[in-house]
Amino acid sequence: MIQTSSRRCVWLSVVTILMAGCLSCFGAPVESGHLPVDSTVALREVMVTARRKPLATVQNLSGTELQSLSSTSIADALKYFAGVQIKDYGGLGGLKTVNVRSLGAQHVGIYIDGVRVTNAQNGTVDLGKYSLSTLESVSLYNANRLENAQSASEYASGATVYLRTRRPMCDSLSVLARIGSFHTYSGRANLQFSRHGWQAFIDAEYLDSRGDYRFRYKSRYEDTVGVRRNSDIRYTRVEAAVFNGGFSSHLYYYDSERGCPGGIVRRLSDKYTNVGREWDRDLFAQASYLWRIDNHNHLNFIAKYSHEYLRYCTDYPENQNTAKVNNHYWMDDGYLSAAYAFMPAEWISVNMGYDARMSWLDADLKRFSTVRRFDQKAVVALQLRYRGFQLASSVLYQRYRDWIINHCGAADPFDRFTPAVTLGYSIGPLTVRGWYKTIFRAPTLNDLYYTQVGNRNLRPEYTRQFNLGVEYHFVSRFVMASLQADVYQNSIDDRIVCLPLKGTYSWSMMNYGKTFCRGLNATASARWNIDRAWYVSLLSSLTWQRDLNRTDPESPSYDKPICYSPTLSYGITGIIGWKSVSLTVSDLHVGERMWSYADPEDILAPYDNVDVRITGSWRNWSASLEINDLLDEQYEHVPRYPMPGRTYRFSLIFNL
Repeated sequence: MIQTSSRRCVWLSVVTILMAGCLSCFGAPVESGHLPVDSTVALREVMVTARRKPLATVQNLSGTELQSLSSTSIADALKYFAGVQIKDYGGLGGLKTVNVRSLGAQHVGIYIDGVRVTNAQNGTVDLGKYSLSTLESVSLYNANRLENAQSASEYASGATVYLRTRRPMCDSLSVLARIGSFHTYSGRANLQFSRHGWQAFIDAEYLDSRGDYRFRYKSRYEDTVGVRRNSDIRYTRVEAAVFNGGFSSHLYYYDSERGCPGGIVRRLSDKYTNVGREWDRDLFAQASYLWRIDNHNHLNFIAKYSHEYLRYCTDYPENQNTAKVNNHYWMDDGYLSAAYAFMPAEWISVNMGYDARMSWLDADLKRFSTVRRFDQKAVVALQLRYRGFQLASSVLYQRYRDWIINHCGAADPFDRFTPAVTLGYSIGPLTVRGWYKTIFRAPTLNDLYYTQVGNRNLRPEYTRQFNLGVEYHFVSRFVMASLQADVYQNSIDDRIVCLPLKGTYSWSMMNYGKTFCRGLNATASARWNIDRAWYVSLLSSLTWQRDLNRTDPESPSYDKPICYSPTLSYGITGIIGWKSVSLTVSDLHVGERMWSYADPEDILAPYDNVDVRITGSWRNWSASLEINDLLDEQYEHVPRYPMPGRTYRFSLIFNL
């Protein structure tokens, strides 16, 4: 609910804008400070909006800050958020996944314009496939959004990432050419239309890179310098979208071939460097319509179809120490959703939603049969707002059922109810909130049915989350600032892991593990508009957490940190702008992480990643120079998968 002081600010803003518009639009001469009686004044349309303070725990990057960051993919942007851990398997084409508050990549939902990006096969989304070039904002919600007429799927994740597509405001054409380190070349074209309430764009990009970067690997037993092999990538991405009011649609196609370099355990001999190759072809088409029947009734409809093709091959003569593999996978997914919001009064809303998803997975593996999964979700949610108090509660029902075509023995159906509740209070610029959420992650199709590894008796991972937070916003004529801090605690039961139960070379999926995590996330941001030409922005984030293994009290690993989970990480980003020129400097620090319980000295060293970006524009031309990892830190997210080190990118853009 907008406070009284906020209403005054809005009305004062309207009056100020109208007066300024009148003074700037007078076309007739003024005598003695009065207008002629028959004069006509044309005022441009002015839109004034006000948003309620978000009750959910959210971090957001948009506008100038998002465009100024040294990042090209979604994974690059998310690393600036508190509580986020990026797992990158090295190489220019390496898999990139996101983990929020140590819940695991499968507990993070990725949404494009409110529609989820899914992968029933392995449950993870490779964020390196999605570009920032078409986005207006990137938002991270711990738990989920609390809006009206949400789909049931939006309540079904431990954390959610929302990608909002930029809607065109006018007709335009943009062409980009980019050159980078390690023989990297890319080009992109973006065509936009805006006519009679309809907006549309087509965005196409091509990239080719050898990825042959130099690295240094140093340990107690070795110190070597080499060149990364089989780290190349080539991809083509084409996106198109159409918007009109509450209608939104999106078409996406991605085609790539990449090397999978693997770990550098085979030293530097070229005989063993070509570990594997991967081919991807992804396609999805989605549409949604938010129908605002009146001020009291809203309906939201979503439909989506996606197709994914994956080929993984290690059948090369030079791979003498690698099993020969040439596997093909096909996955199809159909999704329908309907949600209804009823708001009998300004202070209350009731939301109901139902989702149905059918997934098919086929592969040419030996003894693999086509698997079909039917996934249903239903939710009832209530939101109350009275003066400064806000309450949101929901109950989500999920049911999964699988079929194996022409065979029997599919996993038993499983279902469960999971509640969530959020309570907050706002007074002036200060908001205090607390929430509790339970959720579970169903085993993926790979977990259940992958040849010789899958276990059809797996139980879902069950997660409990607690959060207490405070948020403060400050706005003045020259400064906009916000602070927020959250302490949290989460636990996961029946964690799904892969262990060698049938011998050293025969692994199986099983429910083994209980983890307990408590931590602190804090963010601060500020923007100073010094004058019409100069501005300064500051973004910072801090994560402190202890993610512990609570599986077996008799085990030597009991109460020890979970592998790859740092205790401390932080980021500081500064942006200085003058007219059409800006300079961005960011420092992201990740503390030491344990990566194996076998040896207490198996520690990944802490590192600082310093990025610099300079951008400028003149008339129809724009240019940017990016330097990533300015200090050339030799670091790893995963042992023996070295990251590229210092890289350069130069981009030239023509806008029409």
